[in-house]
Amino acid sequence: MSSFALYLIGFLVLIAGLAYGAFMLGLSLVWIGTCAIILIGLAIITGVGKTRQKDETSPSE
Repeated sequence: MSSFALYLIGFLVLIAGLAYGAFMLGLSLVWIGTCAIILIGLAIITGVGKTRQKDETSPSE
């Protein structure tokens, strides 16, 4: 399994825990869904940044 997939799985578990906690506190489902979508976008952006392979630069001649 790639590092990116593991990163996203971990982030999804975190989001699920936060959403459950917000639900138990009585937060509206609309706000829970909105925050979950924002966090999923943030997870993708940071996951790509952390797991991206660095570009190999060729030595100058």
